[in-house]
Order: sequence, then C-alpha cells, then structure tokens
Amino acid sequence: MPLSLSLHPHLSASLSLGFGVGLRAPHYRQFLEQRPQVDWLEVHTENYLGQGGWDLYVLEQLRQDYPISLHGVGLGIGSANGFSEQHLQCIQQLARRIDPVLVSEHLSWGAVQDRHLNDLLPLPLTQEALNLVCQRVNRLQEVLGRQILLENVSTYLRYHDDVMSEAEFLAAVAARTGCGVLLDINNLYVNQCNHQEDALAALAAIGPAVVEMHLAGHLVTPGAVIDHHGDHVADPVWVLYEAALRRFGMVSTLIEWDTDIPSLEVLLSEVQKAREFATRLQDAAIPIPASVQTAAQTPVPILAQSQQRFSRALFDYQVESDVLTQFKGASDIRGSRLALYRGNLSATWDKTLAAAYPVLRMLVGEEFFAGLARAYGHAYPSEHGDLNRFGASFSLFLNAFPPVADYPYFPDMAKLEWALHLAHYAADRPALSAESLIALAADHAENACFSFHPACSLFSSEWAVIPLWHSHQEQVVLPFPENMEVDSIGLISRPRWKVNVLSLEPSAYAALSVLQQGHTLGMALDAALEIDSQFNASFHLQQWLSQGVLTDIHLPQLILNTPL
Repeated sequence: MPLSLSLHPHLSASLSLGFGVGLRAPHYRQFLEQRPQVDWLEVHTENYLGQGGWDLYVLEQLRQDYPISLHGVGLGIGSANGFSEQHLQCIQQLARRIDPVLVSEHLSWGAVQDRHLNDLLPLPLTQEALNLVCQRVNRLQEVLGRQILLENVSTYLRYHDDVMSEAEFLAAVAARTGCGVLLDINNLYVNQCNHQEDALAALAAIGPAVVEMHLAGHLVTPGAVIDHHGDHVADPVWVLYEAALRRFGMVSTLIEWDTDIPSLEVLLSEVQKAREFATRLQDAAIPIPASVQTAAQTPVPILAQSQQRFSRALFDYQVESDVLTQFKGASDIRGSRLALYRGNLSATWDKTLAAAYPVLRMLVGEEFFAGLARAYGHAYPSEHGDLNRFGASFSLFLNAFPPVADYPYFPDMAKLEWALHLAHYAADRPALSAESLIALAADHAENACFSFHPACSLFSSEWAVIPLWHSHQEQVVLPFPENMEVDSIGLISRPRWKVNVLSLEPSAYAALSVLQQGHTLGMALDAALEIDSQFNASFHLQQWLSQGVLTDIHLPQLILNTPL
C-alpha cells in the first residue's frame, strides 16, 4: 500500500505551481535585484549542500518570494551497492533549511561500492530493479517526511532483460510507494528517437501520479539524440507537451536549460510559450486509468553485478565487450552508445575540476587540462554524489603525475585553489565589528582570544603561488612572477561573499597563526613584533576586520567576572 505522505502546505495533489525555470548562477543577480515574474524556481540539490556561501545565501533570499523545488542529480536511488545514507542526510538538512515545495530525484543509478560515476545511468526495467527502487523511494520519503517525485531519464542503451516499459515502471513505483512522477517530456522524445519507443504510448501507461513536467532542448547527432539541456524546446517536444496536457491537465511545468545558458529573457519566453499551450488546453484533461500493481520485494544480486560491470567498462575499454552483451541493438550502436556515457564521465570530470581549478586550467591550457581531468578521474574516482568534493586530492595527484614534473609549483597552486573552493562553500558566521573590539578595555583586549570565520584560512608555499594566482585574475594587471622560487604566504577570506587571497607579510602571518591556534591577541602581537619591531597592530587589526577574519571574542573567566 502507498505510504500516507504529507504534501507541502503550498501544494495540494491537484494544485499546479504554474510555470517555472531552473535557477542558475548567471541569473542570480537579476533575480535578487529584479524578482522577475516567474511562478517558481527549481535548483539542483547538490549545488547547495555546503554549509554556507553565496549560492546558499541566494537560495535563502529567493525562497522568501518564490516556491523552491529541490531537484536531485546525485543520490542514485537505483544504485544497488553505492547508495549513500550520508548524502541523503545532507539532502534532509537542506530540505529542513529551505522548506522546498517539491523534492525530486531521477529513475537511475550512479554509483558502485568503490566509486561514484556522477551520471544518470540507465536501469534495467526488471522486477529486481523495481523492488530496489521502491525500497529506496520509501527510504527517501521516510527520511524527508514528504512525498518525493521520481523523474524518467533519457537513455542511450536499453537492456535485454527489460520486462516492462519505463512508463510502466514509474507507474508501479508510484502505486507501491505513493511517490509522484516528474515527467520529463524531452526525455520521452529522446528515448523515442534512440530506442524507437512510442512516447504517446508512454503517456497512456504512466498512470495518474504526474505532479510536475520538464521541458528542455536536445542535440541531434548521427549516433543518438542527446539530452543536453542547451537549446530551445524543439517542436516535436511541444507536440508531446500538448498531448501530456490533454492527458494530465495543468501540472507544474519547468523550463530546464543547463548548458550554454542564455539570458533570463530567453528562458522566460519559453515559459510564456508553455503557459500559452496550457491555457488553451486547461480543461482538456481526460480520465486516467488505475496504476500497475507489482510484486513483493526481493534481493538484488544480479542488478549489483550488472552495475559493477557497467562501471568497469566506463573506466576500462578492455572489458567493454563483457558489458555490451546486456544491451539491445546492433553491436556497433551499442558500442557507440556506451561511448556516450564514457564521454559524459570524462566531461563531468573536466567541468568539475575546471570550476575548482581555473588558474591551473589557464596555466596548462584547456586540452591538456582535460587530459589531466581524465587521468585524475581514473586515479581518484569520485566517491560522492556531491561533485563539489571531487577535486579534494588533485594536489596529491599532481605531485605524483610525471607529465607536470617540470612545474613543481602546480601541487601548491592546487592546494590554494582547493582552499578557495572550500571557502566558497563554508558556513556563514557574523564577522566581528570594529565597535566590539573597541569596547574591550586595553588590558582585556590583550587577553582576548578570537574565532576564525569558517571561510578564512592561512596559506603558505615555498613557491610564488599567490602572485601567480593574482596575475590570472580578471581586472588585475599583475605580471607573471619572474621567479617562482620565492616563498608566498597569504590569507584566504570571503568578505561580502567574494572569496579572495590577501598576500601577507611574515609578521602578519605569524600573528594570525597564533590567533588561529586559539591563543590571545597579546601573544599574537608578540609573535609579530619578534619578526618586525615596526609591526603596525592597528593597521593589521583593521585589515583583518575588513576581511571578516575574526568572529567571536573569548575572554578568560577571570576577566568575564570583572566589569568592563
């Protein structure tokens, strides 16, 4: 029997949110400053799992004016042996913080025991897979305390073992768990092209549980139609959308656009087009038949073995022939379609590392960096559905990678850029004000200790890494360091949400190191004066406050009991 699940107070089973867009970083400022007219916003859950930072701040601001949907891409509910309870707990924490109107995930898998593939990989449509997915959906709904939506995915391969269509599979999951369906219209069309499946038949079979629909663009290539979310909604997809509206009536509809992101005005024009389709057909929905019922739960050993083989084939060409026997179609088509998934994996590595290590990418060039990303992905496979963690070992990798041995400062540049990456997602905490510091009597201030802001850290290198980093920043006219064999030390901070690196003198670095270790301001100043007898304490304190380095003041108990 379906679980008894509560809906968000803004949403009833029959109420549509209207027409929304996916919130993407290029449009943050426009939404914050203008609050464009759109009914709701959807975000990729994994982009907001950090403890703080600009992205989460923007989301918390916009949730005050727009209903928010969390759309997960990293949980991999169909992963037989790679499902992460830790990742689920992170989603739960975000949901509690944001209070989304909808939470959705994909009908796919993405992980095995030893690695995460960070892709929406195809499931065999079997009873074994169905039982596993139902268990996972029940677990999600139990942890989150709400109904979730499950989305159909685009695929480039179908299994010989399939015993039902994807639509029948989704209908069965909804019937057994009480979850809703997020129907991606573009994915229906992509699968119709790639597998000669009947998209209209899928609409007829999918059951009554459709709560949301997605519309997006795709890319037609000689080998397959690719769901790349990088273009206008195509005419055949609009035709299918009209058929879906006739079938399911007015449900929440979203425009997805994730690559080559255009101006917000382009997205809003797509929203208006969807609204016009729905308005014309608002009263045209037809009755929906009962859902498919299914069998009881069973173990999943065959599914786990299949996914392990698939994973190995993405990393190792030598075992490709072993996994291709699982899929339908001619051998050359199966091979080229598997190559699409392998290409997706490499592209994900490249894109993820490029975002975390932009200066290193500029130093080596795009082509060489893509090769670095592939080599790193093989050496240090992703372990999380949250791709923001993927590059943590890049410095270690570069330190042992022979092709960059002539550039011994690359590992330290990686350490610096990773520290900046962590600072971007670090938790928020109010910075100490100058007034709070001034309020301390002089003798009290000397004995005061301070907390460091979570986004702030110290960095040191035996190479001129910090000047090199500064020479590659926009709107900064600084030359490439003439001599890299020069020490560099600095402070990583995040004033007004912008992560920055501030070069430090040894005396200031020594003082901050003492403060970071929890010692008193007096001890910090003594450490600075030992290095530089002319150390200007007032100047540096003002600088640290302007950078938001210090937060809470901690005084010894004796002083706390003494009136200021």
